[in-house]
Amino acid sequence: MKMLHVFRQMPEEDELQDDIIEALRKIRDPEIPVNIYDLGLIYGMEIGEDGQVFIRMTLTTPNCPMAQSFPAQVAAMIEQVPGVSKVHIELVWEPRWDVSRVSEAARLDLGLM
Repeated sequence: MKMLHVFRQMPEEDELQDDIIEALRKIRDPEIPVNIYDLGLIYGMEIGEDGQVFIRMTLTTPNCPMAQSFPAQVAAMIEQVPGVSKVHIELVWEPRWDVSRVSEAARLDLGLM
């Protein structure tokens, strides 16, 4: 997806990246019935050699009632992925989320195409 920036090089690290994305796809937005990865809420991800994962993410709106607890839920899910040692979530509001960030598959599910 265009908003995801992963800085990794090794094939085994790519496998960890894929496992993390799979975990992100298991997390659904509380207001929209789509997973947070395909919804475009993940703006960036870096994975260190030591298994630390740094995620930049947003929510569909700053007024989301889940803003206080949702990042911790995301971190808890990613921490379950084998090979991940620690997760750092940075909740960001710029650029603002909009429908253009939704994946093609999610657009089909939502009837936006």
